[in-house]
Amino acid sequence: MLSSGTFPDRLKLSVVKPLFKTGGKECISNYRPILLLTYFSKIFEKVIAKRLLQHINNNQVLTSAQFGFRQKTSTDLASYTLTQEILTTLNNKVKVGGIFCDLHKAFDCVNHKILLSKMEFYGVVGKANTLIKSYMQNRYQRVQIKKDTINYCSEWELVTDGVPQGSILGPLFFLLYINDLPNTISDLSTPILFADDTSLIISNPNSIQL
Repeated sequence: MLSSGTFPDRLKLSVVKPLFKTGGKECISNYRPILLLTYFSKIFEKVIAKRLLQHINNNQVLTSAQFGFRQKTSTDLASYTLTQEILTTLNNKVKVGGIFCDLHKAFDCVNHKILLSKMEFYGVVGKANTLIKSYMQNRYQRVQIKKDTINYCSEWELVTDGVPQGSILGPLFFLLYINDLPNTISDLSTPILFADDTSLIISNPNSIQL
């Protein structure tokens, strides 16, 4: 697999089980999709993720503003950094503004073509890029609902966007996908990210012209 740059199609099949959260049971948005992948798929993903992380860490690819899905980071550290930035600015007698964003269905919105081009920009090229492209393409999933001890399944559908939730590689792919976001807004604000949750701390917001 690593030498050929091909991820087996049999390992790209996944089953979605909707988990009810809250609200009316008739509303689809009140269910969280739980994606079930094959065990062998996750074994291979761990191998790929280990090599990809080694490349990312050796070349310091990920932005320091990202605190999600990384070693030696946590929500506590992200909260501390956010609070410290606000207090430091206030102690300097400067006004502080904040914008807090939560991307809706962020993992489902990842464009495969853009993701692969960004990986190539970050040095993931050759067989490694081909393997990840093979991993993303030709993925199929279907929905399974259990009622009265009977499992009801939909037809298999091709997945054209997004990264597999519940996978080993999914969170890492998403971090690379939005990795350039802090650089585009750092001149106007101090960005602090935890996965798809983005906080922008703006010093002296009255001075910014939109």
